[in-house]
Amino acid sequence: MDARDLVLDGNAAAGLLQEVFSADVTAAEGTCGGCGATDLVGALVAYTQAPGLVIRCRQCEAVLIRIVTDGRRHWVDLSGLRTLQLGG
Repeated sequence: MDARDLVLDGNAAAGLLQEVFSADVTAAEGTCGGCGATDLVGALVAYTQAPGLVIRCRQCEAVLIRIVTDGRRHWVDLSGLRTLQLGG
């Protein structure tokens, strides 16, 4: 299996993101803390085959969002995002 086979777009994270944020975060606009690129979360690169969810910048591949769950609790790391604009 090639690493490219594991790459999905950010829409693959919709269910978990909605569970964590109680909103459709895929429609939110995120700004990468590394390169400053701005895109909808649903258009970012998502890796769902890891022990958690990892979402990366489409431009520079920086890690923007990490989410791990044990089924009851969620650990959310948004440190790669400069901003996350919800609503519109």
